[in-house]
Amino acid sequence: MSCLRWMIMVDNKTTSKNYRTFAIILLTIVYGFNFIDRQIVGILAPFIQKDLGLTNTELGLLIGLAFAIFYTLVAIPIAWLADRYSRVNILSIALATWSGFTALTGFATNFIQIGIARMGVGIGEAGGSPPSHSIISDMYPKEERASALGIYSMGIPLGIMAAYFATAMLMGASGEEVNWRRIFIFLGLTGVALAAIVKLTLREPSRGAMEFNDQAQIKKPPFMESLKALLKIPAWWAMCFGIAFGSFVSYAKSAFHTKYLVALDPSYDFQTLVIILGIINGTTYAGGAFFGARLADKWGKKDIRAYGWLPAISIALCLPIAIGAWWSTSIEMNLIFTTLFLLFIGVYLGPSFAIAQTLAPISMRAMSTALFFFILNMIALGGGPTFAGWLIDVFKENYGEVESIRYAMTVTSLLFIPSIISFMVVARVLPKDWAEAEKKNLQLAKSS
Repeated sequence: MSCLRWMIMVDNKTTSKNYRTFAIILLTIVYGFNFIDRQIVGILAPFIQKDLGLTNTELGLLIGLAFAIFYTLVAIPIAWLADRYSRVNILSIALATWSGFTALTGFATNFIQIGIARMGVGIGEAGGSPPSHSIISDMYPKEERASALGIYSMGIPLGIMAAYFATAMLMGASGEEVNWRRIFIFLGLTGVALAAIVKLTLREPSRGAMEFNDQAQIKKPPFMESLKALLKIPAWWAMCFGIAFGSFVSYAKSAFHTKYLVALDPSYDFQTLVIILGIINGTTYAGGAFFGARLADKWGKKDIRAYGWLPAISIALCLPIAIGAWWSTSIEMNLIFTTLFLLFIGVYLGPSFAIAQTLAPISMRAMSTALFFFILNMIALGGGPTFAGWLIDVFKENYGEVESIRYAMTVTSLLFIPSIISFMVVARVLPKDWAEAEKKNLQLAKSS
């Protein structure tokens, strides 16, 4: 009864500190489930590939393009709806949809069936981040937005960690008894239950609540007007390409890392391996995302270019570390490099999310996130695993399995270079675009 009374006390225009904390934790958990459903395919790749007889190219398509093309295309119309209708309803329906298809993945018996199931997951997940980013931006002012979205982005490493732990818990007595189907079904049904919790407890905040108070006066522009407005912001464009090329390498790594480690040392206990990988992802990656966002806000108060320089520096450090990881001669050495890699790769998340939201007009925040993720996922999620899987098959004609992965991932890691350049462009053009965004939102506030 006291919990119900507390929820009733929260109105749509002002959110209490306690409720705000509850909401961002819940949204972070939802985002975590988003990445559980993605990561689990990469973790279980050796067993899915063996059971269904998939090539490395098919495996890359399954993790990458088959998922990403539906995810990115559906995200834009969903975001258009989220800028006009209840974001909470859209989020809860989306979560139930992708979780349901995750459960169905466990019943697939061939490449076509599992490919269709992953397409369904992509369609559902398209409704996850756009409404969530928009909700968070209406609960936190721009000075705290990178930190808030940095906390939200910790759903990525926490979701990945949970995927590894779920695998370890449900895999069976040994690495020879991994029931990958049971894992998909369990995670899918758990996500459906979480969707009900989101619907029952999360409240819809007023749009533009951190900039002004009259929601009714916010103009909701047509789709093409929203698109043209965003595409005219240079810093927004550069940020999108920066995180897209950075994530291209990161997604490729996630898709084939487990497969590489199993091939590197088949005698290494698989259950122990996934537990270690889960801990590493849940600590270093999460730590990088959290402290990167906090550092961006602190440095950004003195120099707004920090939102570009910080990601550029962190990704520049990731390049040699990533290559070193693939050429490690033992699992232990690979895990050391992986720890460093995950620490630095998480840094760009908070600053990038903050740029996407702050530079977008208030009435286009969900659309900004959708377009941002369209570019990110078509390049990174669609391209990274697909490109790496194809390269592995190409190199496999002349090299063994371990060497073919090493050469393929070394080439793939070079995509960090355009990411670094893009974030350097962000640092150069961001001050002007940031000031222009503040000016436009102030004008909108005065006219409402």
